[in-house]
Parts: sequence; structure tokens; C-alpha cells
Amino acid sequence: MRTTWKGSISFGLVTVPVQLYSATEEHDVPLHQVHAKDGSRVRMKRFCEAEGKEIPYQEIVRGYESPDGRSITLTDEDLADLPLPSKKVIDVLAFVDADAIDPLMFSKPYYVGVADRAAAKPYVLLRDALTESGQIAVTKIALRSRESLAVLRVYGDTLVLQTCIWPDEVRPAVDIAPQDDVKVRPQELKMARSLMETLSEDFDLAELHDEYQHALQQVVEARLQGVEPPHGEVTPAAGAEVIDLMSALQASIDARTGEKKKEAPAKKGAAKKTTAKKNTAAKKTPAKKAARRRTAS
Repeated sequence: MRTTWKGSISFGLVTVPVQLYSATEEHDVPLHQVHAKDGSRVRMKRFCEAEGKEIPYQEIVRGYESPDGRSITLTDEDLADLPLPSKKVIDVLAFVDADAIDPLMFSKPYYVGVADRAAAKPYVLLRDALTESGQIAVTKIALRSRESLAVLRVYGDTLVLQTCIWPDEVRPAVDIAPQDDVKVRPQELKMARSLMETLSEDFDLAELHDEYQHALQQVVEARLQGVEPPHGEVTPAAGAEVIDLMSALQASIDARTGEKKKEAPAKKGAAKKTTAKKNTAAKKTPAKKAARRRTAS
């Protein structure tokens, strides 16, 4: 893996030299903007408004415009020398319970690896301490031209740094949930729990994949071969109002139960074939031994 950041974890007087690796990768089908008339690529030019012409990338720097219209430019040196304590340090601010930070705040994850052999013991010490306590470490880190809130947590035998958005970046959920005085009957709640249980059995997250990207790839391949691409079936949108909630819940449970009954014979059939092969092999073995005895006599 390619290193994306090098620095150290600091908690108390303990320093752990580490490096970060991106923990995720995207598998999107790359699409570009092209001219509909001839299919040629459309490029975005760097255009200077004052001079009225395109300028090279080397002449571009970052800038800021104040509310009163004043503009300033910032050089690479200005950004590199920011007075920021978290520039090369993952500064541990506190250790909290794992559920103290809502997943709504989580952003990008990074694997944390040791930068040298000397860092192995303090790395394992921090990892095992987090595992035993069930806690996570709240930290700050300067990453990709900005300071981010982040947490250190354990994933398997590896430390993970998960960047987070700042608390003031979370919008309040105002007037989103139903504001009417909605009452749910106990039997409806019980039926909903039953449906949840049927949808919780035999679930394997690894079996899920991006259906959109798969379908898009099929369309791309068809276009490359000059044939008509496959078309999906349009599923009619469900009605906004559920007339009989209990009936809908019961129908969902029945449908799920029916799916399981169809899957069960297939599994039993595979098991019977395996057992039959074992029995056949067991029957053949004594026959071979008897033949050897007759030959010997």
C-alpha cells in the first residue's frame, strides 16, 4: 500500500511513529465529459478573467477573497508553515466509550501502521489497551490541507484512524421526522420486530455488492460491442400511504419465510450429494481389499 501520511501518535508522554494508508478503494466505472456530437473529450481550461486568456498550471496559487472584496494570495510556503500543532502529530485528546461519537460524524478510514521497528511495542500497547477498555481515542490531525477531528479505534489486529466532521458541521435534524402525534399499536410493533428477526438471519455483508456499477459496466460493454444495451425493468413506486400496516408486515414476513423454504431444499440436496459420494467411496474400499486377498491366495 502507498503511504498517505507520516507522523506520530502522541498520548501523554508516549510517542508512536506511524504512517497512514488508505483503508478503502473505489471501483466506479470511470465516466468522462465528452462532446455529444463527435464523442471527443471536453477539457476545462484555466482561464484568467483579468487577462482574458488561458494560463499554465504553474502560474496558479491559492487565494482568498474577504467579504468586503479584498483579495490575497497564499504561497505554498504559507500553507506549509502553518502554526498548527497537529501538523505531523496525531494528538490524542481523550479516551471515550465507542458509542460516545455518533456514526453520523464518521468520514474516511485509514489503516495505521508502524513507521519503524521501535514503534511496534507502543503500537501494540495502545491497540490492546483500546481493545480491553472498549474505548476509542479522540484525536486531531492535519491531513490533506485541513485539520480534522478523528478517532483511533481497533479493527482486527490493526489500529484505524477514522476522520470525522466537526460537531458544528452536523446540521440539526429540525422538522424532518413526522411532527404529528403518531401512535403505534403494540401488535404493530411486535409484528415489525418479527420482520426484523427474519431479515437478520443468515446475513453476510460480504455478499453485498454495487449493483449500479455492475449494470453500468454491462451498458458500457454493450456500447463498445455496438449492440443494444440491456434495459432494466421499471419498478412502480409504492404508494405514499399504507392502508393496512399489519397486512403489509405480515405479507413481508410470509414472503421472507417462503424464500427460506426455497433455499432449504437446495442446501439439503447439496448435502445429500456429498453424503452419497462418501458412501460410494466407502463401499468401493472393501471390494478393492477383497480383490487383493483373492489375488494373494
